[in-house]
Amino acid sequence: MRLFLTWDMQGWNPSPKRVLRMIVFCLMALLPVSAMADERLFRLSAPEALIASGVLDYLRPRFSLKTGVRIEIVAPGAEAEIALGNAEGRAVFIGEGATWRMQLRSTHAGAARFADWLTSEIGQRTLTSYEVEGRAPFSLPEAKDEAEVALVFEGNAVQGKALSLRHCGRCHVVSHENRMNAIGSTPSFAVLRALPNWAARFQGFFALNPHPAFTQVADITEPFAAHRPPPIVPVEITVDDLEAILAYVSGVVPADLGAPIEHQ
Repeated sequence: MRLFLTWDMQGWNPSPKRVLRMIVFCLMALLPVSAMADERLFRLSAPEALIASGVLDYLRPRFSLKTGVRIEIVAPGAEAEIALGNAEGRAVFIGEGATWRMQLRSTHAGAARFADWLTSEIGQRTLTSYEVEGRAPFSLPEAKDEAEVALVFEGNAVQGKALSLRHCGRCHVVSHENRMNAIGSTPSFAVLRALPNWAARFQGFFALNPHPAFTQVADITEPFAAHRPPPIVPVEITVDDLEAILAYVSGVVPADLGAPIEHQ
């Protein structure tokens, strides 16, 4: 069957090959929509006791109504962007005989938004407004100053900032100098710095996707395969450059994702 289109008013009669190119173009245009959809759904793992309390069912629709981001509740141990439990993470609320802690396990935009919301004044006011038979079963933890182990890197931080702006600033907001030139879907250095494993992420960034496709660290990474050249101008650094970048990042002020409310 011969494929053709006609438009009587304009006399337009494209060839089948041109029509096929138009269809492919339209399908490709839909790809970013799918990527955006992924950012509007994340998984949250929680123990059965917390799920049964009903508090998550109370929080979820209120957060989603405000942000458009949906939350899928999964069991402990399942793959999830955020985990609520008793063992590790930041203390976010108390109830049902336990202190509940939150772990942000990825840089997923929707998950980061929830962490920001839950630790904000609005989120914690929402949490404490949850009632069961006239009783508020959850409260906020007491604010405590937790000692943090300081990591020391011997590189030149000034040089590290310049290297970060040159190489990483293509995608990430490194500092206020490039805040308008980065890609909005990538986390800023300040957000990455707020993650508990930030040092490990930066030390091994060249092995974390999508970096291996375009990054070369002298004497560490393998050369690009001849049949798979980098898709963009490659990032080429040395071990000393990486140490300088780490020295700079260690001094970046972590993004403020909210703090527990202090009652007077």
